[in-house]
Amino acid sequence: MTQSAAWFWLVVAGLCDVAWAIAMKYAQGYTRPGWSLVSLVLLGIFVYLLGRTLDVLPVGTAYAVWTGIGAVGTVVMGVWLFGETLHPLRLAGVALVIAGIAALKWAPA
Repeated sequence: MTQSAAWFWLVVAGLCDVAWAIAMKYAQGYTRPGWSLVSLVLLGIFVYLLGRTLDVLPVGTAYAVWTGIGAVGTVVMGVWLFGETLHPLRLAGVALVIAGIAALKWAPA
């Protein structure tokens, strides 16, 4: 896998992480079988993709970027789908996470 492909699949893994978190919310504590299955499938996909990217990318960078995508994406989706509040302090936290992801992406390995 090339470096570019690894970054692409890492972003896909992060987006699957966001989808997994949303599916878990809809699964309501794994009491809804359909959403529970969706969440488990997404879990398997993002773990597999993250693992594949670790063959190419540094583990610390890949893990931090993946969790950052998941954190920011889940905040955005929580606001959009569930009406969660977006207080200025939460926005500042999201901005810091994005800045950290950018720094890790462009820092020398």
